[in-house]
This record gives sequence, C-alpha cells and structure tokens, in this order.
Amino acid sequence: MIKIMKVMRFNIIIASLAVMVLSLGSCKLGQKYVRPDMPLPENLGVTATTDTFSIADLGWWDIYTDTILQRLIKQTMEHNKDLRIADARIKELAARKRIEFAGLFPEINGSLYTQKEGLNYGGDNFKNDPEYGLKAAMSWELDLWGNKRWANERGKAEFMSGIENRRALTMSLVADVAQAYYELVALDHELAIVKQTLDARRESVRLAKLRFEGGLTSETAYQQAQVEYARTATRVPVLERDITMKENEISFIAGEFPSGIERSSRIDMRLPEELPVGIPSTLLERRPDIRAAEQKLIAANAAVGVAYTNRFPRLALTGQLGVESDEFSSLFKSPMHFLSASLLGPLFDMGRRQSTYRAQQAVYEQECYAYEKVVLNAFKEVRDAIVAYNKARDIYETMAQLVHASKTNMDLAQLQYINGVIGYIDVLDAQRSYFDAQVGLSNAALYKRLAMVQLYKALGGGW
Repeated sequence: MIKIMKVMRFNIIIASLAVMVLSLGSCKLGQKYVRPDMPLPENLGVTATTDTFSIADLGWWDIYTDTILQRLIKQTMEHNKDLRIADARIKELAARKRIEFAGLFPEINGSLYTQKEGLNYGGDNFKNDPEYGLKAAMSWELDLWGNKRWANERGKAEFMSGIENRRALTMSLVADVAQAYYELVALDHELAIVKQTLDARRESVRLAKLRFEGGLTSETAYQQAQVEYARTATRVPVLERDITMKENEISFIAGEFPSGIERSSRIDMRLPEELPVGIPSTLLERRPDIRAAEQKLIAANAAVGVAYTNRFPRLALTGQLGVESDEFSSLFKSPMHFLSASLLGPLFDMGRRQSTYRAQQAVYEQECYAYEKVVLNAFKEVRDAIVAYNKARDIYETMAQLVHASKTNMDLAQLQYINGVIGYIDVLDAQRSYFDAQVGLSNAALYKRLAMVQLYKALGGGW
C-alpha cells in the first residue's frame, strides 16, 4: 500500500507540473507576422478586362487544347526530374516540421538493465553488488517563452514554402512544354516553306539555264539563279538540326531519353477575343511564387522569434519511474522515482545571443525586400505579357497583309520578266521578299501563341 501511495504521489506531482506548463505555455514572446503593406496598382495592363474572372482560372487543358500537347504535359507531370526532386523536398520538409512539432512534448524513454559490481575494500573483503532495474525516464523542456512554438511555426512555413515552390515549378514546366511544342511546330512550318521555296528556286534555275542557252539572257542571270538556289538550300540542314535539338529539349523536360516527338501539323489553341486578367489583389493569391516568398517571410519572422526567446532562461524537467533492486526476485517489489528541474539561463556569452537575434532580424528584412521584389516582378511580367499579346495580334495581321502583297508582287515580277520588261534581279528581289514574308508570318503566328503562353503563366495559371 505504501508503495502504491508513493506512485500516486509521483503521478500527482507530474499532473501538477503539467498544469503549470499549460499555464506558462500561454506566454509567447515575439512579433506576430503581418504581411508587408504594398499599394497595388488599380489595373494590370493597358488593354485588358479587369474583373473577378481571369483566364488563369482555366485549367491548362482548357488553354492548350491540342491533344498531343496535353499528352506531353501529362507525361512531364509524371516523369520530370525536377518535379520528383521537389516532391522529395516536400517529404523532407514534412519530416522536419514533425520534428519541430514533437519538440513541444515530453520525451519518454525506457531502460531495462542489469549490472554486477565487485568490491574488495582492504584486499580481504570481496563483495558482489548486483543491481537490476526497469525504468521509464521522461525529459521535458518547458516552452516558457514560446521558443518551441516559434520553431514549430517556422517548420510549418518552410513546409508550405516547399509546396508553393513545387506549384510554381509545375506552372513553369507547363509553360516550357507548351512553348517548346509550339516552337517545334513553327520550325516544321518554316522547313516546309523553305522546301517549297527550294522547289521554286530549282525551277528558276532550269528556266534561267534554258534562257541562257537559248541566248535570251546573259550567263549572269543563270549564275544568280544558282546562287539563290544554293543560299536557300543551306537553310534546310540548319532547320533540321534545330528541329532535332528541339525534340531533344522536349524529351528532356518530359523526363525521357531523346527521341522523336509526335506533333500536329495544325495548331489548336484557344485565343480569347477579350483578355480577362482578373483584379490586382488576386494575383497575390494566385501566383505560387508570391505565396512561396511569403511563406519564406513567415519562416524568417518565426526564426526571429526563436532567436529572441533564446535569450531567456530555459526550464527543463527530468523524471524517472520504475523498479530497482539488488535481487532479481524482489525487483517488482522495489519501486523508485526521481524528479528534477533545472533552470538554465544566460549569464555571459559575449553578446552571442543578442547578435544572433540581430542577425535574424536582418535576415527577416532581406526576406521582406525579396517578397516585395517578387510581387513587383509578377506585375511586371503580367504587364509585359499583356502588351506582348496585344501587339502580337497586330503584328500577325500586318504580316498577313505583307504576305498577300509580296505574293502579288512576285507573280507580277515573274510575268514581266518573261515578257522581257524587267531583269532577273528584280525577280529575285520579289522572290526574296515573298519568302521573308512567309517566314515572318510563320514567326508572327508563333509569337502570338507564345504571348498567350507567357500571359497565362504570368497570371498564375497552369499549376
């Protein structure tokens, strides 16, 4: 009965200490996090629809409607190595967050031991002193000033930052795959234009040779036709090289070994008539890179709290409860308990803790500026993307007009040359103008698609 009373008394002591800890735990020193106040612009662009809806609210499969491109993006989401690294990083941060959370609670360990000590004082009185024990040991550093809670908050913020960084990476990869795919199709289109032009150049060489051999023109016109044919032919291997390298780039992004990439001959992409971009404040919530920067700022603020509370004394409790005896047969008849408390406080450290606190304040200041920089860059990217998209449409329309005019001019020049009205140099100039206009129109179509890709990404769509 006496033994039972001792155990109960020990439990009462532990319970009283727990109540004390809970009462002291309500004290959390340090500055609570507040998002930096940045005055946002009233609108995001020069010519765009500003309301609650944004094209970034659409899924990437609604923007990139080409089924082959959708398959490439899905493959990238499954096999891209940077995404796999980001997933592993999130697992690491989740485990570290759990470590910080566990620091709020006591640690309990158990031990079962036996020892035998031989004593022989004076040289003629040898004595065995065995001991057997079964103990549970508890250690607990009380969170008097909020040190542990600040560390836990820092761990959670770092974990959330990892998640947002993963989302930002996903957003970038979706844009990278779409851009590379459109560039690949544009290279195919340009190669088709070059080969078509090469066929026309070959025919021009044949006609120039016939006219030269018939005495209708000089050899100069014939040589000029050959030069133009050779100049056009040099572009074929260059484009074929660029196509292969672009295929390799897409394979790498998709996490695959280099191989040929299937693609459509006709691009299918949703280009809205109007340009809804949403209201400025939603950009802060939609862009994962901004949210990641804010989580880093929250973690830096929590680190300031850790450094601040580290300057104050710490109270640690240790306790043991178990049985201990010099006879194994009477082990469970010999209860024991032990309880201690230690208060450790800084007396002199040559300003180390204070300097650590000031250094962490400087780190927090850096993260504030870093956050503001990310926000400014986001608005810059959105405005650039809006201007680029609006101008890309204008450029495409003017290039289409130029192609039509160049084609008419080339046909007229060829007719006049046959009739002997103009020289072959004028025909070559007209042919070059039409070829350049065709390539320019192909590039203008590409730029229009890429402008949409960058705008969708800048507004935070795609993750």
